[in-house]
Amino acid sequence: MLLALVAALVAPAATAREVSTVPGGRYPTLQEALELAFGDAQVERGTVYLTKQQLKQAAKLAGEKIPGAIVHPYVARREGKLVGTAWVDVHRVRTLRETILVVVDPDQRVRRIELLAFGEPEEYVPRQGWYGQFVGRRLDDELDLKRGIRGITGATLTARATTSAVRRVLAVHRVLNGPPPEPPPQPPPDDGARSAGTERRP
Repeated sequence: MLLALVAALVAPAATAREVSTVPGGRYPTLQEALELAFGDAQVERGTVYLTKQQLKQAAKLAGEKIPGAIVHPYVARREGKLVGTAWVDVHRVRTLRETILVVVDPDQRVRRIELLAFGEPEEYVPRQGWYGQFVGRRLDDELDLKRGIRGITGATLTARATTSAVRRVLAVHRVLNGPPPEPPPQPPPDDGARSAGTERRP
């Protein structure tokens, strides 16, 4: 199993082959997918070496071993502002490889999934709606085929491999970036508005 990690910009969700093809009906190359993802953003390529402790932490979060310690992020910014991170995960489905691009927003939620390559027979490729289940999700217990993610009849291995890939991506992302930001505190309810219409007139 090979894990390749690439960073990119958050963009409007594109979640299946019907959306993510280029002229000719083929899957996009990595470069084409990055262009679809971040348009005119500034991109800087780097290299990160995960320590043994980071690998251990990521494996615990993902629920499985992280197969690679060297990652090459492409950090995308627009007008100097970091707008998101995407990761490419290459893994085996049955005997052949699948490659997906997972875009993570600044809140560490899945924003976009692109299918870049699929070596198994085409009938095992999930449809658009299935990939859409991941959009908006963070790394938690619900990100699992037995819980918040539906399986695929006749394509169980694809569903399992893809879900595992998303968990690995989010786990490595969290280890490198820290825990997700806390949501801003909600203002207390307006007592005046809440009691409006209930006051008795003298």
